[in-house]
Amino acid sequence: MRRHHRTTPRATRDPRTPRTAGATRVTRLLGSLLLVTAAGVCAVGAAPAGQAAAGQASAAHARAAATPLGQVVPAPASVRAGGSPYRITPGTRIRVDGSREARRIGEYLADVLRPSTGYRLPLTTRGDAGIRLRLANGAYGAEGYRLDSGAGGVTITAGQPAGLFHGVQTLRQLLPAAVERTSVQPGPWLVAGGTVQDSPRYGYRGAMLDVSRHFFTVDQVKRYIDELALYKINELHLHLSDDQGWRIAVDSWPRLAAYGGSTQVGGGTGGHYTKADYKEIVRYAASRYQEVVPEIDMPGHTNAALASYADLNCDGVAPPLYTGTAVGFSSLCATKEITYDFADDVVRELAAITPGRYLHIGGDEAHSTSHDDYVKFMDRVQPIVAKYGKTAIGWHQLTGATPAKGTIAQYWGLDSTSAAEKAQVARAAQNGTGLILSPADRVYLDMKYTKDTPLGLAWAGYVEVRRSYDWDPAAYLAGAPASAVRGVEAPLWSETLSTSAHIDAMAFPRLPGAAELGWSPQATHDWDAYKVRLAAQAPRWDALGIGYYRSPQVPWPADQ
Repeated sequence: MRRHHRTTPRATRDPRTPRTAGATRVTRLLGSLLLVTAAGVCAVGAAPAGQAAAGQASAAHARAAATPLGQVVPAPASVRAGGSPYRITPGTRIRVDGSREARRIGEYLADVLRPSTGYRLPLTTRGDAGIRLRLANGAYGAEGYRLDSGAGGVTITAGQPAGLFHGVQTLRQLLPAAVERTSVQPGPWLVAGGTVQDSPRYGYRGAMLDVSRHFFTVDQVKRYIDELALYKINELHLHLSDDQGWRIAVDSWPRLAAYGGSTQVGGGTGGHYTKADYKEIVRYAASRYQEVVPEIDMPGHTNAALASYADLNCDGVAPPLYTGTAVGFSSLCATKEITYDFADDVVRELAAITPGRYLHIGGDEAHSTSHDDYVKFMDRVQPIVAKYGKTAIGWHQLTGATPAKGTIAQYWGLDSTSAAEKAQVARAAQNGTGLILSPADRVYLDMKYTKDTPLGLAWAGYVEVRRSYDWDPAAYLAGAPASAVRGVEAPLWSETLSTSAHIDAMAFPRLPGAAELGWSPQATHDWDAYKVRLAAQAPRWDALGIGYYRSPQVPWPADQ
């Protein structure tokens, strides 16, 4: 169903265009007003009435300039605004507790803030500090945090390092967008006063990157990991094999990567990750508190493997490598024992270098596999995944077989998917199968926004920003218990995408909405409020060099 549509890249404005002189003058004037305010506070007892009034006006101006606590994406669970803002200054230090994780998160925060502020921001473990990161016992959960801000400083408290890291992302968004730039900016660096108490709605908040149709380098994957981190995504699903390319080295089957990974859609040179490359991606994702979910798609979507090893074909004849975009024509031979030796070896080697909980076995669009063979294959492969200590995830067609206990089904159907297919998935959920929701006509990030979008496909329809955001995961699949929903994932297939600029253009501005669906309470879900918060992200994307689609549904700032 993932049909190919050749396109040319969309031209985008250079995101690093300098701010106008007028904007700089306004910012510098605000900085001067803040200095006046500080002086007024110090001498408030002796100041004449007019001067005190001027100081109060300046303080009000400073508060107005700070980003409101609730304007971040994803929306926090609870916000209580109030009190004076905190201002980061040359004297600010970052205090961390004695744990290695807290210190590493503190260094991460300092690395974000130092280039744009020009401040030293040294880390300390004692004394007063403007920014404090602390791990403490409390009802924070595995990823929750509390952020307290006032004139004396900002404190982020969490029970676990992941929560501390997510709190740092909120702090980032509360600072001016210029904080993301790599050269010194004028500031001021204000954080609004008040308290944020936050924790995620779902434990699984994912994004999938297809590196099989077009290959993306380690550095390109790292860049996407950083973009995901800003929106509290915690699962990176890598689609490592498909008809067009096998992207991970397997020592026991070396031709999979060497030959099967040698091409891609359109006939390019392709590529693959060595085990060292893959471990580096895993390490980097973990530093951003993301778990890598590797996918080996089978029994269909396997032409790259079939071309590499003739014995995996029922007729013993290897097909040629494939560079098109059709689907459903390939299948491992479910009646041969070598197929299960292959699956065991691949799963064993991949599990050994994947510290995360999950291993995705695909299972979609196996149109060339008979139903009986499909059931046989899945009955054999799911226990292999469990044998090597991983939880299996499969596309929702797996529910047409018998999902093993603990297996998770990833639903990618449409609003228009047949009632019978939806009911099949719902029955599996009623019987204990967990669900990850990725409806293609909602959160497939490779779908065109409109008919005029130059990149992407349209087999699932056009998916504008509001459509991608405006649905409730808990109520989406009729008959499936809300308790079965593990979370939301936004897949990005790469038939038409070959550069980081392409990734950005299709992921932004839809990715933050998918992240919010996974993180924020349903009570915060409101399109009219969300589109304003989303629009406020645009200057940050510009500062980060993220090109994005300027949807007419979003009230972008006038100067963007």
